Amino acid sequence: MSDENPFDIGKEFPAEVADWIAERHIDEVECLVPDMAGIPRGKILPAEKFLQSWGERGLRLPESIFVQTVTGDFPDQVDIDPADSDIFLVPDVSTLRVVPWYSDPTAQVINDCYYADGRPVDIASRQVLKQVLKLYEEKGWQPVVAPEVEFFLVKPNTDPDYPLEPPIGRSGRAETARQSFGIDAVNEFDPVFEEVYDFCEKQQIDVDTLSHESGAAQMEINFNHGEPLALADQVFLFKRTLRQTALRHNIYATFMSKPMQGQPGSSMHIHVSVVDKKTGLNLFAQPNGEDSADFLAFIAGLQRYLPRAMPLMAPYVNSYRRFGPHFSAPQNVHWGRDNRTTGLRVPISGPKARRVENRVAGADANPYLAIAATLAAGYLGIEEGLEATAPVEGDAYGMSRALPGHLQDALGGLYRCKELRTVLGDRFVDVLCAVKEWEYDAYQQVISAWEREFLLLNV
Repeated sequence: MSDENPFDIGKEFPAEVADWIAERHIDEVECLVPDMAGIPRGKILPAEKFLQSWGERGLRLPESIFVQTVTGDFPDQVDIDPADSDIFLVPDVSTLRVVPWYSDPTAQVINDCYYADGRPVDIASRQVLKQVLKLYEEKGWQPVVAPEVEFFLVKPNTDPDYPLEPPIGRSGRAETARQSFGIDAVNEFDPVFEEVYDFCEKQQIDVDTLSHESGAAQMEINFNHGEPLALADQVFLFKRTLRQTALRHNIYATFMSKPMQGQPGSSMHIHVSVVDKKTGLNLFAQPNGEDSADFLAFIAGLQRYLPRAMPLMAPYVNSYRRFGPHFSAPQNVHWGRDNRTTGLRVPISGPKARRVENRVAGADANPYLAIAATLAAGYLGIEEGLEATAPVEGDAYGMSRALPGHLQDALGGLYRCKELRTVLGDRFVDVLCAVKEWEYDAYQQVISAWEREFLLLNV
C-alpha cells in the first residue's frame, strides 16, 4: 500500500489475507510497531476484529510510543502533539507470519504508522528507513544489505546488580575460555538453535550461517543478502524469536553491546552494495573488476558521516564500552581490503559481489535505524562526490580514533549535522536526541558497583 493512499476506508482485507488466516485457524493477531529502540510495541486482537479493522481505521496507538525511552519514560519538550493524539496502524501484509512459539494459532504483522490526514509518521523508525530508500529509488538504484548479528547467551539474571554469567550447556558446564568458531562450543546449545532455525523457517526469516564468536557463549547469525526493508524486518523479528526461544530453554539471549566485563562486545555488521535497476549491474565495480568512483565516494560518505550518525548505531551508554581496545571493535572509520581491524572492510570479491561492510554498528541498535544510517551516509558520499582515504594495510587499531567515545559526544555530532538532518528528517533527529538525552540523564543517576567498591572508603 502506497504512502500516498494508506487508508482503504470501507474496504475489506484482501481475500488472500483472510484466506491465509482461515487456513491456519488463527485466533489472534499481534500488530507490531518497532519503536525508537526497536522494541515491539502494538496491540493484540482477535483475528476477526483484525480483519474488520482494515477499512475502519481500527488500529490506533498514541504517537508518544515513538518518544518512549528504553526505561519507559517520556521526555519533556519533544515535538509531538500535546494532546497525544492517535496515529493509525496500517499492516504491511507482506510481513504477515505465524508466531511459532505459541500453543494457540497466532499471527504477527508489522505495521506502518500514519496521521489522520494520510501522512506517514516521520519519527517511526521503519518510516525513516523507507525515506532513505526513496532517495535511492529516485536515482534508479537498489541497495542490497546483509546483516550479521552477534549476541550472548547468559544464565537467567533477576538481580540487575549481579553480573551476567555464561549459561550451562549440554556438558553441564559453563564456558570459561574463548571458543572462536568452535563447533562443539555451538553444539553445547543445540536444542536452542535447532528450535531457532525451525522458528525462523516458519517465519520466513532467511538466516544463513551460525558461528561461535570470541566471547563466552557469544554467537553470530548471518542473514542472506536482500532488500534493506525486508532485512530490517527480519532482524527485528529474529531478535524477538531468539529471546523467546532462549526463555523456553531457561536461558537469556541478549543483544546488549557489552553485557559482560572482560568479554568482547556484540556488533551488527552490515554488508552493503548498490545495484543499478536498469542494467542489473553492481554500481560498486567496473566491468574490469576495479572499484568504481561511486564505490569510493560511498566509502567516503561512510567515513565522513558514520561518526555523526553514531546515536543510530550505538544508541546507549553501554554501546560505547564495546569500542575499547583488544576486543576486535573498530576505533575509527578507515577502510581496508579484507582487513577486520578497520571500521569499513571490503571483502575480497568479484564485480557482482563488490560490497563494503560497516563494522561500527552494535547489536543493540534498532536495525531499521542502523541500516538507514549506513545507506544515508553512503548516499551523501556519492551525492557530494567525496573522496575516500587510501585503504589501510595492516593494523588499524593503533591509528587515531575517529568515533565518539561517549553517547553525549555522539548526540552533539548528530544534532549539529545538517546533511544527515536533510536525509533523515529534522523532526526525527530532534526526537531521537531528546530520547537519548533523557536515557543518558537517567543513567547518570545510577551509582555503580565500581564507585561503591573503590570510592566508598578510600576517598
